[in-house]
Amino acid sequence: MGISIWQLLIVLGIVILLFGTKKLRNIGSDLGGAIRGFKKSMSDEDSKTADPESLDEDTESQSQSQQQAKAEEKPRDKSHS
Repeated sequence: MGISIWQLLIVLGIVILLFGTKKLRNIGSDLGGAIRGFKKSMSDEDSKTADPESLDEDTESQSQSQQQAKAEEKPRDKSHS
């Protein structure tokens, strides 16, 4: 009574027809970025508990990476408009 490969392919085809490959690619890259950010924050949290002196360095590197992410998002947002 499980889901067969044919049923999964039909669902995938319907999803592609509804959203289109470009939108799905954007959703996939956004999801991948969110997962990477989550993993990075988890590893940063582990390193902070292990080495409290690196807190200032971690905060500075996070603010720099956030600024880079914002700079990368702005051109992409304009191209979709």
